[in-house]
Amino acid sequence: MSKIVAVTACPTGVAHTIMAAEALKKVGTSMGHQVEVETQGAEGAKNILSQETINAADVVIIAADIHVNPVRFQGKALYAVTTSEAIRNTKEIIEAALGEADEMAKPVSAKETVNENKFIIGVTSCPTGIAHTFMAAEALRKTGVALGYEVKIETQGSVGAKNVLTDEDIERADAVVIAADAFVDPKRFAGKPLYETSTKEALHDAKGVIKSALAAKPTVKKGLGDQVAEIKKDRSAATSGPYRHLMTGVSYMLPVVVAGGLMIALAFAFGGIYAGDKTGTIGWALMQIGGTGAFSLFIPVFSAFIAYSIAQRPGITAGIVGGLLATNVGSGFLGGIVAGFMAGYLTKFLNDKIKLPQHLEGLKPVLILPFLSTLVVGLMMIYVIGPPVKIALTSLSAWLQGMQSSSALVLGLLLGAMMAFDMGGPVNKAAYTFGVGLLSAKIYAPMAAVMAAGMTPPLGLALAATFFKNRFTKEEHEASKAAFILGISFITEGAIPFAARDPFRVIPCIMLGSAVTGAISMVMKCTLMVPHGGIFVLPIPHAVTNILAYAVAIIIGTLITAGALFIAKRPLKQTAE
Repeated sequence: MSKIVAVTACPTGVAHTIMAAEALKKVGTSMGHQVEVETQGAEGAKNILSQETINAADVVIIAADIHVNPVRFQGKALYAVTTSEAIRNTKEIIEAALGEADEMAKPVSAKETVNENKFIIGVTSCPTGIAHTFMAAEALRKTGVALGYEVKIETQGSVGAKNVLTDEDIERADAVVIAADAFVDPKRFAGKPLYETSTKEALHDAKGVIKSALAAKPTVKKGLGDQVAEIKKDRSAATSGPYRHLMTGVSYMLPVVVAGGLMIALAFAFGGIYAGDKTGTIGWALMQIGGTGAFSLFIPVFSAFIAYSIAQRPGITAGIVGGLLATNVGSGFLGGIVAGFMAGYLTKFLNDKIKLPQHLEGLKPVLILPFLSTLVVGLMMIYVIGPPVKIALTSLSAWLQGMQSSSALVLGLLLGAMMAFDMGGPVNKAAYTFGVGLLSAKIYAPMAAVMAAGMTPPLGLALAATFFKNRFTKEEHEASKAAFILGISFITEGAIPFAARDPFRVIPCIMLGSAVTGAISMVMKCTLMVPHGGIFVLPIPHAVTNILAYAVAIIIGTLITAGALFIAKRPLKQTAE
């Protein structure tokens, strides 16, 4: 007789949940097994499995149509199916689950044990992130330890990544296993022996998988593009507090702004500057999509994902409503920032303070928290925060629209220098967020200056490394080709590997070039309706105004950066070939 525990769940927690539970209990008992089933649904969990019951079980069956957190079952054989499968094919599912448990329980024989001081790391993942993810991880861990190795396995599933591999783990690993039936990005393991397989093979032949990983050849090391992607990821992981929440909002907002800006630019291309007034035309339709649609949504999306970063999903409702109210009352992106932070921190506070019986906990994220936080945030935006923030935004907009040449020059110099100072860091992102936020107020000149100034650091470095080879290492010379592509794509982080080698010479030079670029763009009254894309948005009609002056600003900034680098950097003893 085997001991089986199960969890059944469907969105309502009524029909399929109960039917699957009854089927598993009835059929399992008739097969001579002991079966206990927990049910989950909108009304919370019932017949909750105790930890003692879970510890004594031979296998766990999860029959669910919604997410069920599998963390408490870690170390146990898991088998996941839908409720419909559990109802229709109950006997086959119980037999298959017990078969997986038997496979997982097989010991590694002593004669197979080796005594090598090796460190094996891995990642397991399956589409649901429940059963095979954890079973494959446990099989690899158990087999590796039995063979005398140190093992650490990261699991990636519906609850996110668990037991996450650190940079130190990857650096000292002797081999890497990716056992996955869903996509796992292998880039972070570049340079390490890597073996990719399925969770099924890891479960049934863990020893063979580990041996294959140890015998694998090291993968190709990272180029400049991969280094930049890793730098971005590291910066994102290193940021914390309000800045991280703000940048989360910006990252989710950007696709909405880009799509909206391109639609508006195309509307102008098809219907002229008054395309929105010509009802029924293609220009009018594009203006409805971009202006009335996307551009009216980007502040609510911005606020929603600031709140999401702070309070997870329960914060989204108050954030999106607060952002929409910020748009409606005229407080714009400044009001959206305030609404997002207020919604997030209020929802988190309520979530921590409101305590409910366990069977009612399911009501908090879908009813209680969204209702209370949206009510408070909405009233605050309408009566307390919206009006004064609207005054502040109106004053800022009036000043920017009425700038004289001297003011435009100073602002351009400041924004340009900020974009180059930390190349994608907090100062760079502050300037970028300022430019993007003003798009909602139909102020497009700062955005143009910001993007142009963000392109010149990698472009200037690529130019200098190409023409002044004796001042750069061979590796930098090779990286200059990728830096050029990153530069024209508006990825300022392409300058970081160069700056990291020689910060006291490189950073002042790129700040000088970017400041000049930003100043020229502002003084020449160039405007940009799309907050990303680099030179690839330039051919789109009306995406950029005064396009010739804009191109000249980028070219001049690039030349100044390269010239400053020629003066500041001394020739190396060993020149690049």
